[in-house]
Amino acid sequence: MKINKPFHPYILLFIAILSVSISSIMIKSSDTPTSVAGMYRLYISVIIMLPFVPWKMLRSLEMNKKDWSTVFLAGLFLGLYFLFWMESLVYTSVASSMVILSLQPLFVMMGSYFMFRERANILTILCLIAALFGSIIIAWGDIGVSKEALIGDGLSLLGTILVSAYMLAGQKVSHKIDANLYSVIVFFLGGSVMLIYNLLNNYSLIEYDSSDWMYFFLLAVIPTIFGQYIFNLLLKSMGANTVSVGIIGEPVLAIILAYLFLGEIISVFQFIGGMITLFGMGMYFWAKSLKYTVAKY
Repeated sequence: MKINKPFHPYILLFIAILSVSISSIMIKSSDTPTSVAGMYRLYISVIIMLPFVPWKMLRSLEMNKKDWSTVFLAGLFLGLYFLFWMESLVYTSVASSMVILSLQPLFVMMGSYFMFRERANILTILCLIAALFGSIIIAWGDIGVSKEALIGDGLSLLGTILVSAYMLAGQKVSHKIDANLYSVIVFFLGGSVMLIYNLLNNYSLIEYDSSDWMYFFLLAVIPTIFGQYIFNLLLKSMGANTVSVGIIGEPVLAIILAYLFLGEIISVFQFIGGMITLFGMGMYFWAKSLKYTVAKY
């Protein structure tokens, strides 16, 4: 499964963000255990992508044991991220969970500095702060103070840390392994993490309605292949920092979709915060494109 070069990276990033935004709506609309849905989401993605993996490249890969260990950790992080984040939606609202997930760029930026010595300029930091400030406003009147809401927020925070580590691990090996092969491996490992969790909790693995299986399939196609896979594809050309900043827009799209499909009301805080978030993101990508233009000429 290759995506042709004529597609601009930012267009691909928008498609991926829109696709993963849909996942929160789908998860909220289903009663199946989130860990089972996450497991099949990843396993079905692997089955769909297998025919597109360039297996012949395995012999020519310049991957050492440390690189393969990084891939293994990435799969572990992905599985735990899905486990924690999808479960957070059981306890808290879409907006609350998503706004905590939008802290991802901060963790990625810190990780990028220590792992790749990537330094962000002042303009980039200001744009990121503006986008994050918008996300905070979105959840200002939404984050609950109940015990359940706090559990959901905690799970979402753990998921955010894990997905940040997953992004950084992916960037570290992105220049050595094909994105298709990498995605199949980490999706399989992530699904296996949730399989073990499901077996330990005695969750049924097969007794589901046809509508549930369709739900698993759609989770695999939309937010996983058109979402997570494209993120993996863009790590090589854009880096984890830029990809993670784009993900800040996920709460905005998720709230709009929740309004359209779940009937959740968009508050004044969410509207104002969404506009600020989009402005901050727009300025960030404008600054990045300006930097590339200056470097080119």
